[in-house]
Amino acid sequence: MKDSPGFISDISIRGTLLGVTLRSPVSKGQLKSISCPRLPNAYTLIRAEDIPGKNELVDHPVPVLAKDELSYFGQPVAILVGPDEARLEEYASQCQVEAEKELPALSFNAAEEDRILAKREILIGEPGKAFSEAASVVTGAYRTGIQEHWYSEPVGAIAVYSPEAMLIHTATQWPYHVRNSVSQVLGIDSEKVLVEPGCTGIPLDGKLWYPSLIACHAALGSWITKKPVTLILTREDDFRYSPKRNGAEIHISTALDAQGHLLGTDIQVMADMGAQGIFIDEILDRICLGSLGSYKHQNIKIQGFALKTNVPPQGPFAGFGLSQGFFAMERHGSRIADILGQDPAEWRKNNSVSRQKSLAIGAAVKDPIHIEALLDTTATMSDYHRKWASYELLRIRRRGEEGDPRETFRGIGIACAYQGSGFLYSGSDKGAYSVEITLDKDGALEIKTSMVPSNGEDFDIWRNIAAENLSVETASVRVVCASPGIAPDSGPDTLSRNSTILTKLVEKACQDIRKQRFRDPLPITVQRSYRPSRVLNWENKTFDAQALSQLSCAAAVVEVEIDPLEYTPKIRGAWIGVDAGKILSETRARRSLKFSAIQALGWASREHLAYEDGQIPLQSIYDYDIPSPKDIPPIQIDFIWNDKSPKGIEELPFSCIPAAYAQAVSQAIDHPFEKIPLTARDIWEAGKLKKQETPV
Repeated sequence: MKDSPGFISDISIRGTLLGVTLRSPVSKGQLKSISCPRLPNAYTLIRAEDIPGKNELVDHPVPVLAKDELSYFGQPVAILVGPDEARLEEYASQCQVEAEKELPALSFNAAEEDRILAKREILIGEPGKAFSEAASVVTGAYRTGIQEHWYSEPVGAIAVYSPEAMLIHTATQWPYHVRNSVSQVLGIDSEKVLVEPGCTGIPLDGKLWYPSLIACHAALGSWITKKPVTLILTREDDFRYSPKRNGAEIHISTALDAQGHLLGTDIQVMADMGAQGIFIDEILDRICLGSLGSYKHQNIKIQGFALKTNVPPQGPFAGFGLSQGFFAMERHGSRIADILGQDPAEWRKNNSVSRQKSLAIGAAVKDPIHIEALLDTTATMSDYHRKWASYELLRIRRRGEEGDPRETFRGIGIACAYQGSGFLYSGSDKGAYSVEITLDKDGALEIKTSMVPSNGEDFDIWRNIAAENLSVETASVRVVCASPGIAPDSGPDTLSRNSTILTKLVEKACQDIRKQRFRDPLPITVQRSYRPSRVLNWENKTFDAQALSQLSCAAAVVEVEIDPLEYTPKIRGAWIGVDAGKILSETRARRSLKFSAIQALGWASREHLAYEDGQIPLQSIYDYDIPSPKDIPPIQIDFIWNDKSPKGIEELPFSCIPAAYAQAVSQAIDHPFEKIPLTARDIWEAGKLKKQETPV
């Protein structure tokens, strides 16, 4: 047990072997053979046929080691373990992986039947009639790129075999998934697998499921050799083969009346899920839902496709797809306003869902959605209306005359979004998660959880809640992050569950103890559990509507300035207004929002990354352009304060800042950008094109 996990690379175990991964040399094909030099007794090559249990992770169709079919370049096919790092690398370089190459599928802009992992066909109302009666129709295609998590330590695991149990050290957001996957792969009871979680840093969902795969590799090495095995990816291998935020392409057509109100909406979603379907239903439905934005849609048609491509499995990044969907609809809303000659903020207010009682997916919304108030708050903070009108006049003026070559271009954009908390769909664990609290005879309180926080502030909030409810000193409250099997399954650290679902369980458990403490003898132990609701969604599939019943909302404004010679964008400022219910820690909330805003600006403006022939070039790790401290603009945050239940906020900046940034650059350059990341080169090429169009 421990309450402050450290890095995996800091753990040293006497007599440990090291592990390296042999990988597929092709993006698609059939594995023919794996040959290696004659190995000394201390070195062992482990193939798929050596796996004693099932060759697959729990709840995800991911082979631990490829046996026949090869689905992406770099897919693990074997593990080589041995005591000396230099000799291990030498032997690994002499191994030959022979494969029969096949034609890979590397694009995701066509829904070919044999590549569809999941699809949605949603029809609400009469969209065909709406389009036939519309005063105007606006159409756009929007694309979001992949994004690297760039966490503080590459993914790794240490496995320590004993006849009684297999001990796993790994930095994971989901210890129980590691435990269950390792037990399935080794073919042993899950109670014989112990997991000691390490420090995840701020993983942005990059350590949600992938550590389970690496833990299985290390566990196989330890199980077969009966010795400890350490397998930690190099930064280069982690960068090239680990999951990324999945890319998406979204086509939206909207039917409008004469005032610009939405009459009908036709959406097609293409989501690149990579070689294996990880959280496909969760991600696809969230992209589809996000592509409706925060707006009133009377008649809807949605076609959604989660597509298989021959690149590494793609997945979540600080959320499961809402951000991709919101980018598309928020950019589309700004395009509508631009075509109609309206202020984008006013168009949003006229079409917002502030008084809507349910979302299109079928989830009832308990609290009002304060989109209009947030738009007003953020507009006031940033002086949006004055700036937008001024920059719009300058943009229109430049269309008809050659401007001053020294004049900088400025633009400002606005966008809004919402988020829920927790999964829509659950796996074999049924989505039932718990915390356990014990009040001892000496008055000390212990909160036991398997959840691994990205920082200690979640635990500080729990201590304060316990102290307030039970009238004890915070110093007497201990939060223990315990191994699976010792602590109850608290579920993964994702989708703002810690600050919403688990915090509520802690509060309820403390209230139960308060009722019992003067009736029952100490110690008193209470376990509180979350049970998902079972509601039918827009395709009559069961989902947990509680995940979307209490929505946090945000509006964001971004202002940019662009150099007229080099077309280099400079972000002058970002402003965010948030309704997150009861704020348990303002300091933590502001820090979390600012961090997410910086990452969102990076995704929108500079973090260009792409697969080339199914691979991420090695040079990309050195060229990957994450924001540095000098690149961070002033970021102002304000809250709509209320005493409603705490709500998640971490995803909000990712869902509204990129569209606000793209709109700001579009206004500055007078060119409708419809993709992110939107790099300096993209702006330069559009700017040069505009110069050629300017009359002499």
